[in-house]
Amino acid sequence: MLAYRHAFHAGNHADVLKHMTQALVLRYMAEKDKPYTLIDTHAGAGGYSLQGRYANKNGEYEDGIGKLWGRDDLPPACAEYVTLVKAFNRDPQSHAAPSSPPEGGQKARGGPALSDDGGKLTQYPGSPGIASMLLRAEDRLRLYELHPTDERILRAFLAKRPNTQVCQGDGFAALKGELPTPSRRAVVLIDPPYELKHDYGKTLTAVREALTRFAETVIMVWYPHLQLVESAQLPQRLRATADSQAKKGWLHVRLSVRQPDAKGFGMMGSGLFIINPPFKLHDQLAAELPYLVEHLGQYDGANYLLEQRAV
Repeated sequence: MLAYRHAFHAGNHADVLKHMTQALVLRYMAEKDKPYTLIDTHAGAGGYSLQGRYANKNGEYEDGIGKLWGRDDLPPACAEYVTLVKAFNRDPQSHAAPSSPPEGGQKARGGPALSDDGGKLTQYPGSPGIASMLLRAEDRLRLYELHPTDERILRAFLAKRPNTQVCQGDGFAALKGELPTPSRRAVVLIDPPYELKHDYGKTLTAVREALTRFAETVIMVWYPHLQLVESAQLPQRLRATADSQAKKGWLHVRLSVRQPDAKGFGMMGSGLFIINPPFKLHDQLAAELPYLVEHLGQYDGANYLLEQRAV
């Protein structure tokens, strides 16, 4: 598990879906004056260089954020998401950078690279980076990351943000101590690497634990769309859990952009299962997904799934 580095995949099609949806959820949470807590169980480094050797090994961002960058026909949520990524690239004063280089051998920076024209895609914000641009000062941020290098980078990145704690630890186990939150408003983001199959079971257990402690928690579970039984069964099991424990229903979105290889391997896309979702999230995503299929799809059969049970 500690071998996983999200820098290899930063800005790919899965990040587009995840972070666009994360931004919609956090915008909704901020519509009420009462503060809330965001708990990120697998936070990563917080931000990534797209010019480093990790991101450039497979260049996955080119088929993700790279397909949306610079377009002037983006629908509303896509446009807001791209604006956030541009802000992360453009304004080094607003986003503190790592005190140590994220990929070994790179020079430490004072913030995300500011290109000469202010519009070059060189950096990508992870989930904590997106959160740092959308949370208000009074909102609490709790970030967990097991990888020691990524945790150190993340801690330096967000060291000056108020109401923030960065912990090197198991985010799954941490939910017991985090919920319920002081304000009784919370968002939990769970997106483990799923390199080990037991991550699927641990994810389900963590969701059940979270709902037992605070049934109104907004829980976002990201998962890879693979030709694996575990991948297919996870949303079904989350649906059964939400039906019995959640107070405000669930929403399931999946974006499938590519075919598996000849042996059936490879990530075809990704999904998000959201428990207690914002009431308007379904309609917001419905307006965006056809555009994402058109521009991120890598074969004629690219498609999306959007379903919900509203309470």
